[in-house]
Amino acid sequence: MTGRARSAIWGVIEPLTHTAAVNASLDEWVEREAIPFSLDSGEGFDLAVDRAVVSMGDSVELLGLGEALHGGEEILVLRNRLFGRLVEAHGFSAIAVESSFSRGWLVNEYVCGGAGTYADVRDAGFGHGFGRLEANRELVEWMRGYNSDPARRVGVRFYGFDMPGVEAGPASPREVLGFVLEYLASMDGEAARGHRERIEPHLGSDSDWENPMVWREPAKSGAMLASLAALRVETEELISTLRTGRPGWVAGSDEGRYREALHYGSVARQLLNFFAALAGGADYAASLGVRDAMMADNLEYIVSRERGRGKVLAFAHNKHLQRGKAQWRIGPGVCAWWPAGSHLHEIFGPRYAVIGSAVGVSEDNGIGRPEEGTLEARLTGAPGPARLIPTLGGRGCSGTLPVRPGSAKNPTYFPLTAESLTDFDWLVALDSVVYNRGGRPLP
Repeated sequence: MTGRARSAIWGVIEPLTHTAAVNASLDEWVEREAIPFSLDSGEGFDLAVDRAVVSMGDSVELLGLGEALHGGEEILVLRNRLFGRLVEAHGFSAIAVESSFSRGWLVNEYVCGGAGTYADVRDAGFGHGFGRLEANRELVEWMRGYNSDPARRVGVRFYGFDMPGVEAGPASPREVLGFVLEYLASMDGEAARGHRERIEPHLGSDSDWENPMVWREPAKSGAMLASLAALRVETEELISTLRTGRPGWVAGSDEGRYREALHYGSVARQLLNFFAALAGGADYAASLGVRDAMMADNLEYIVSRERGRGKVLAFAHNKHLQRGKAQWRIGPGVCAWWPAGSHLHEIFGPRYAVIGSAVGVSEDNGIGRPEEGTLEARLTGAPGPARLIPTLGGRGCSGTLPVRPGSAKNPTYFPLTAESLTDFDWLVALDSVVYNRGGRPLP
């Protein structure tokens, strides 16, 4: 490609000022930059991944892979194969998925050779019911098999990085606060008893915490608000005890255990902040800002744990991992918040890179053929059945793009927009996907 041609595509010298030029640049961009592959082709897939990873540079510590929707089987298969290649060829040692942070350690124990079967961690080790997805079982079993080989110098680890949650939504704060209290009890029983005696009377029923509608029932919300206020104060006191006694706690245990307990204290604080947002009358979607900030903090902690061992792959919805502000239209209004990816961009800079995903057709999810001119139509028009393409920060591709409709069948599907070219470093587009094996039936 000549320098003038590249300038015309990305607008370095000749900025694009009208729709025809934008369209021409996008079409040429797809034609020249797309890397086709098939999930069924081992060598072809590996070469495509290698080209993308090498282009990102050695500085990347955290790589995000976004899913266009919850409910795309091939996206999960892509994730599994991608993680395998990253581990085998690019120095990755861990995967973190959009699942309960406080439950992930159960899956990791199994991955690292713990007793029992996958059935023992399927529900207890995941949030949102994600343990029932067959592709997640296959990922975990592959990781366990990888770690069972004594020739492996560095084993792989599994993490959840989402807000502590159950299948229906956020979890009671009992579990995360209990973890911190147990650590404190192992160091100073008297101090732990004092904190526990002040905390436990306010924990109440887990089912009330885990039912968002309770916060809208005046008969129950008054007592819950009082408990929430008290727990927020007590959690700050618990964190203060850990922070002010750090030299003694580290000497009595070790730096890793101390940092883990302190992070669980931070997770408890943010979980209570999420409940406070609900109690303040905010819609669940508006509370996503609190949730995403917690997700980013969890990933920062996970990367710090893996530093010296390897890099981390994070897998979650596109909306969570994208840069730029996220938006969600609910009824007549639009909710906007800063997603985890925006926080991670500020935290890690060039050490964070992210691949977004796009879907052409998914009859199972109520997604038809992409309309002409949309980004999905352009991407899936390239050789496939799947392809990776660098966005190069969207240079020269700014402008108005038609956006395809969402799905009335699966509300977790969000189509690509012009902003997707700056929200992600790469895009991976799949011609078609079917619904997840083991997923809950769509309404």
